[in-house]
Amino acid sequence: MKIAIVGAESTGKTVLAQQMTAHFQSRGHAAQLISEFLREWCDREKRTPKASEQAAIAREQAHRVDLARETGHTIADTTPLMTAVYSDLLFNDTSLYGFALQHQRRYDLTMLTALDLPWVADGLQRDGPHVQPEVDRLLRLALGRAGINYHVVHGTGQQRLACALTIVEHFRQRLADQGAGSCADWSWHCAQCGNAQCEHRLFKDLVGAGSMRR
Repeated sequence: MKIAIVGAESTGKTVLAQQMTAHFQSRGHAAQLISEFLREWCDREKRTPKASEQAAIAREQAHRVDLARETGHTIADTTPLMTAVYSDLLFNDTSLYGFALQHQRRYDLTMLTALDLPWVADGLQRDGPHVQPEVDRLLRLALGRAGINYHVVHGTGQQRLACALTIVEHFRQRLADQGAGSCADWSWHCAQCGNAQCEHRLFKDLVGAGSMRR
């Protein structure tokens, strides 16, 4: 099973990917984590990429998934779609969406991390909390237009991991009951509201109160 984790900055993508990998491995399942190439690139170059360097970064991220084993769980800590979104946001360049969305279709599950965690600065990659809502909007827009279902992961600490694992379990059950074809247009929603975009309402009051440091 290939699982992609995408989301705005400081929404816990890396931690969630690490936790999911450790969870599956601790239960005897084959699981591998595909790390974020951009983070390594920024650490090496001591700067953020220029517009002309974005395509190569996106392709290297995809290449890492291509090299992954076909068995067990492959968990990608971000995908080329994130590079495409930031190219759009920062450089007004939409040329990477085609490649990125074609690659995104290869995943069995796309998980979108919600905007419900406190902002944490993390070196060169972080642009600031004011960027989060627009990145989230562009991700949803791109996935929606491409007809790629995504599943919102919310909660803090172990709740966030539990939410992600619940999505995986529901997907597995549907696959077992109805076959692969039934999963193409399947989207899991939380039991509280049945709306994949519910976290925007759930955390509206927090945002207004400044609890999320916007």
